[in-house]
Amino acid sequence: MNEQHIATAYDRDLEAIQARIMKMGGLVEAAILDASESLAERDEEMAEKVRAGDRAIDELDSLINDECARAIAMRQPAAFDLRTLLAVMKISTNLERIGDYAKNMAKRTGVLVQMSEIEGGNAAIRRMAKAVEVMLKDALDAFVQRDAELAEDVRQRDHEVDLMYNTLFREFLTYMMEDPRNITACMHLHFIAKNIERMGDHVTAIAEQVIYLSTGEKPGSPRPKADRTSVEPIGEM
Repeated sequence: MNEQHIATAYDRDLEAIQARIMKMGGLVEAAILDASESLAERDEEMAEKVRAGDRAIDELDSLINDECARAIAMRQPAAFDLRTLLAVMKISTNLERIGDYAKNMAKRTGVLVQMSEIEGGNAAIRRMAKAVEVMLKDALDAFVQRDAELAEDVRQRDHEVDLMYNTLFREFLTYMMEDPRNITACMHLHFIAKNIERMGDHVTAIAEQVIYLSTGEKPGSPRPKADRTSVEPIGEM
């Protein structure tokens, strides 16, 4: 087998791996939107679809990491291609975590539909989720285009998601203080909001991988963080 044939086969492997990461990203984008939609529409069937769909995301994560590890071991890629494969593995891990947060959102929907709605809460959650979904779409576009400028824009937008979370956090506290009957529903909504805020963090990590892949340098300054609540989300009920 000549060197040109080996290089062509490697290029095909790399293209296939990158195609899988885009497929995985599409599934995660859909999971974010469907999870927030199921809450807004109080649609338990859609929430169950999100929960069931997480398996496909997990399987792609495992497949991508196996294929990247195999390519590194067998092809001994040059510096840039090695950086691409390592970036893909890290992006895949972040996508898998975002999928987990979407699944956790969907789990809480089944509980919340049994309770009275908190005025404005579901709509605010949907807006926040949409903001993160658009960030993810742009981060993946930046990956395909090797666009460090777009990736940096995504990175900066995480600040807006943090501000949205902080606003919701204060609103839910107000509702709980005004009427103790709101406490359980507001706690669930708070954890959903926190999950979305953490999704934003993982999207930001993807954007930072794109910047490193495109420029060979890590982002120079810490990204702004507006979340100062230090409240950890609870994954399972």
